[in-house]
Amino acid sequence: MKALILVADGFEELSLFLPWYRLKEEGVDVTLATPLMHGLVGLHGYKIEADLPLREVNTDDYDLLLLPDGTAPERIRLRNEAVDVTRTFVESGRWVAAIGHGPQVLISAGTLDGKTLTCSPGIRDDVRAAGGVYRDDSTILDGGLLTCRGADDLPEFCRRMVALIKSPSSARVG
Repeated sequence: MKALILVADGFEELSLFLPWYRLKEEGVDVTLATPLMHGLVGLHGYKIEADLPLREVNTDDYDLLLLPDGTAPERIRLRNEAVDVTRTFVESGRWVAAIGHGPQVLISAGTLDGKTLTCSPGIRDDVRAAGGVYRDDSTILDGGLLTCRGADDLPEFCRRMVALIKSPSSARVG
């Protein structure tokens, strides 16, 4: 099992580190990809180094895409490579997990039509305008899309994400 996390400056540390380490604890090979290969800084000043530039991502190598919260999704969604990667994951039936503002990338990829999801309340109207069905729940699983409202809901999100990767059909859902 391999997971890809799209990250940029302004990532929300809890929504990156907690799922990242939970995946690693489960033996998942995790890659951090970013538009620009430089040291990345989170909302609270934590720094990380990405593993791979977005332009080098081969989506066939991964089973799960994670989109953390923060202001990073706003930066990521402006990159065609990120939108293409996200669209490819959704269209190929692989797992996509998005936290808080992470669904902004899904909006730009045009992949929310008819999907039920949760997100940060600040983007709920954007989700609705993009054809998504917003619900104010801690986490929601709709097909291959697992969404989380925010940092307070990360324990439930991580439990559900781990359950997905442990299921026999975890690599493809469609």
